[in-house]
Amino acid sequence: MTRIDARFASLRQDGRKAFVAYIMAGDPDVETSFELMRGLPGAGVDVIELGLPFTDPMADGPTIQTAGQRALAGGMTLDRTLDMVRRFRAEDNETPIVLMGYYNPIYSRGVDRFLAQATEAGIDGLIVVDLPPEEDDELCLPAQKAGMNFIRLATPTTDDRRLPRVLQNTSGFVYYVSITGITGAAAAEAGDVGPEVSRIKAQTDLPVIVGFGIRTPESAAAIAGVADGCVVGSAIVAALAEGRPVPEVLDFVASLAGGAHSA
Repeated sequence: MTRIDARFASLRQDGRKAFVAYIMAGDPDVETSFELMRGLPGAGVDVIELGLPFTDPMADGPTIQTAGQRALAGGMTLDRTLDMVRRFRAEDNETPIVLMGYYNPIYSRGVDRFLAQATEAGIDGLIVVDLPPEEDDELCLPAQKAGMNFIRLATPTTDDRRLPRVLQNTSGFVYYVSITGITGAAAAEAGDVGPEVSRIKAQTDLPVIVGFGIRTPESAAAIAGVADGCVVGSAIVAALAEGRPVPEVLDFVASLAGGAHSA
């Protein structure tokens, strides 16, 4: 059982919804990013989704693209991202960490070497948005063999013929993308999301967590109310980009977590 599996089992036992927070590793700099990361569990975050900066983040909107550019300009690398996770693990050995990014940096490192380094650092799961299920032999199956969850995205365009293939080797949780398009592009609507979550849950026992388009405690509560929890990313990244101090950003995160946990 991974930390992700254990966390969702605990949430289920307590009858609580999950709140997942996304931040970009190294944005706006390594120390600020680490200070934010280490404060997330205390702000009510159940799972940390840590973005790996990449030069061509095709699934991300301007807010997260710019965050990645700031991180890369500041010298953030895959090695420094893993070092950040090791520092976090020295203080917190319970909070699950999902590394989210693209396949190119992993491929360049070599899958076996990357998985050995990532598991040693304390990564619990992967979201790699540009590897479809047809490429499971590339990373998904080796990751699961190494003891990691591989979390797949389902979208509004994932129809009933495609869905079983998407779910086939998914573990940890299913990430449902509430809108078509890039991150931060539109607001999620619970009335649209609810039936889609039910459709997915009819085919899997995994938790279904909804992301994209959630910016307020009210929307976090509404979306978590029709799913097993929600993810907020762009709104948190934007708050940091506005120059707010980390304690103020963590207060905002706590308000979002409170919304999700109230569902």
